Amino acid sequence: MSNPKKSREHWATRAGFILAAAGSAVGLGNIWRFPYMTGEHGGAAFIVIYLIAILLIGYPLVVNETILGRASQKSPVGAFKSLAPQSPWWLVGALGVFTGFVILSYYIVVAGWSIAYIYKVIVATTTQGIDHAQVFKQHIASVWEPLIWQAVFMLLTIGIIASGVINGIQRWSTILMPILFVLLIVLIIRAITLPGAGAGLSYYLKPDFSEVTGRTLLGAISQAFFSLSLGMGVFITYGSYLKKNDEIPVSSASIVGLDTIVALLAGFAIFPAVFALGFAPGAGPGLVFITLPAVFAQMPFGIIFGVLFFVLLGIAALTSAISLLEVVSAWLIDEKGWKRKQAAIVMGFIIFVVGIPASLGYSVLSGVSFPGLGTDLLDTYDWFANSIFLPLGGLLSAIFVGYVWGAKKAVREANRGCAGFTIGKWWVFLLRYFVPAMIILIMAAGVYDTFIK
Repeated sequence: MSNPKKSREHWATRAGFILAAAGSAVGLGNIWRFPYMTGEHGGAAFIVIYLIAILLIGYPLVVNETILGRASQKSPVGAFKSLAPQSPWWLVGALGVFTGFVILSYYIVVAGWSIAYIYKVIVATTTQGIDHAQVFKQHIASVWEPLIWQAVFMLLTIGIIASGVINGIQRWSTILMPILFVLLIVLIIRAITLPGAGAGLSYYLKPDFSEVTGRTLLGAISQAFFSLSLGMGVFITYGSYLKKNDEIPVSSASIVGLDTIVALLAGFAIFPAVFALGFAPGAGPGLVFITLPAVFAQMPFGIIFGVLFFVLLGIAALTSAISLLEVVSAWLIDEKGWKRKQAAIVMGFIIFVVGIPASLGYSVLSGVSFPGLGTDLLDTYDWFANSIFLPLGGLLSAIFVGYVWGAKKAVREANRGCAGFTIGKWWVFLLRYFVPAMIILIMAAGVYDTFIK
């Protein structure tokens, strides 16, 4: 049972909210997924389409979810119950909580790899003739080592969430986000000063639209969803900790801007180095864990920059994991009346257990796959989250605000307390028509490409 008498914790400062929400968005999607997606889809042309998707789909949905949180002062399930009582719309909030649960269960597997590689990159850069692909394959094919690092990462996340909104989430976001930016700048300076880095910069900055296909368009839109943490209840939850006079349009723009800047900076840190040392940019998911250690091994002072990169990757993973665990913990706190520490520990443990098969999918469960997908278990988790759950959550929340709760109410709520930039008819048009159409397109295309084509 929820506890309506319990006072709700709020962000201490607007900057704290922006850094925490940006930290949620900035994660493996920026440092790991964005570079390899860019490499797989031809470089700069993919980036142009991605930026358009961020502007026309990402920003409207960030505003939309934040409005739902602040208007209700509740986490996802409670938000829809409050704004549409006696209706089944609360299931959209439940979908957001479930999606955050699923994503975090496999997210911590990759996050565990990233912190393991803080050490492994030292070995990789100091051992002559090492096969970097084999090192990575041996690591993920091990049963216990990945699980141990997965558990370490989960414990860090639980500890921060158990400390509360201000002392936990806001405090650590304001510490970790500046460190992340500093590390990125250091890595960029090293990468662009390598002999031959110009070829990587050209690949990254000069679009060749002849390379664009339908997969490029769909990949860019899905990347915008994944990168911004849309459709998983994060912005509803974080928005519920806003005070009534906090500006939503400007804060949302700052969050989207910071997230996009980090993704773009990650490319500047990676592609010049990859091209300078003669590696292929289209290495897929292995770009970070196989190609980059090989790059660092050939780079002057590579051991230092290799360690810095994987520290950066671990920090990015942690800032996102915090928000995902907060979504599921807030559901227990708000709807079931649980204590914060109890909710963080119990949900963190359950999520860790659910994530074990995703890790073992490269070892003892390597032959297990979902019918029709033919992928390993981690990719199966990822496919359902990114192709079904995330876009469906974004679609339903857009329909709810645009047609059920009411766009006029949403605009009024969003513009409350605004001294400058506000939203209006343009935002309503995007939310009601453009965003749903694009989401339906990517969902249909994802299912067609996987099961029918």
